[in-house]
Amino acid sequence: MNAQLPTLADIRTATLSQALQHKIDNKTKPRGSLGRLEALALQLGEILGTDSPVLQDPQLVVFAGDHGLARRGVSAFPQDVSWQMVENFLAGGAAVSVFSRANQIALTVVDCGVAHDFLAGLPAGAQRPGLRICKVPGGEQGTADALEQPAMSAAQCQQALQNGLELVKTLPGNALLLGEMGIGNTSAASLLLARLTGLDIEDCTGAGTGLDAAAVRLKAAILREVLARHPEAKAPLDALATLGGFEIATMVGAVLQAARERRVIVVDGFIASSAVLVAHALQPLVLQRCVFAHRSGERGHEFMLQHLGVQALLDLGLRLGEGSGAALAWPLLQAACAMLREMASFEAAGVSEKTAPAQVTVV
Repeated sequence: MNAQLPTLADIRTATLSQALQHKIDNKTKPRGSLGRLEALALQLGEILGTDSPVLQDPQLVVFAGDHGLARRGVSAFPQDVSWQMVENFLAGGAAVSVFSRANQIALTVVDCGVAHDFLAGLPAGAQRPGLRICKVPGGEQGTADALEQPAMSAAQCQQALQNGLELVKTLPGNALLLGEMGIGNTSAASLLLARLTGLDIEDCTGAGTGLDAAAVRLKAAILREVLARHPEAKAPLDALATLGGFEIATMVGAVLQAARERRVIVVDGFIASSAVLVAHALQPLVLQRCVFAHRSGERGHEFMLQHLGVQALLDLGLRLGEGSGAALAWPLLQAACAMLREMASFEAAGVSEKTAPAQVTVV
């Protein structure tokens, strides 16, 4: 499948990186004493191309879609929960809604293929605040059952990617926080992880919405059948179309466009990371722009982070999704930028730097 994907340039230059590191090292603190916050500040400065970064108009986007595979019993919740939770987001009652408000992050929900009409009963052309409709033709009810056929056609996958590209172009600010919603989407993420990394599907499969041990084994068995049904889907976009979801494909497009625009991309948990996994396979420089918010309690996420060679900021045992972990990590990014901009240097503060210890003669 051929898709017109954005090309990325290397954002790391020796001049900027050295200037940033020098500035961080000369703040009024022992060198390295702010730990990983210093590495985060360096990365944010590199992404935004300045030693005084300012995060502006952060946008948390929840990509929502339904999955035909959900009818196989891979989730503890029925498919109707997808559209019901979208309504909860729009009403402001979900965890991500609360966390976004607390951190003054704009929240948008994107219907990428939820089996529901959110504009039913409204006049033609009417819109709902906080909601974007980005359904793919033929995918209004979600993806197909991947145990029977590819989850989406190549054309549908390409359209979903394009929808994500175009969506980001309309968003203000310089930071994109990734969220998602869709009953069955941990299965899609597990399938993508197994196919793109070569890991065994059992290692990639977790409890999702709260399955017990027996149900997790059944889920893994079904996913193993799906992989066996589609041995030819090995290239990143082929795997995405065959095994993924409309919300994941739309998110891949959004990640690629945000990376091209040098936005800070804050990655939530397992499903959001699966979109980055695909985007990275297409454009490895994507990772330069990505900050991984947390390590999910979902089993496959740790393997996904290891494969990408990244470390998440938080480890709180979260496995809710929605972008909740991205919103919770946001204050750390703000603090890292504030440290770079506002924390005094030794010279400016008139504080003496550490000197070498006096030479002592032992008799």
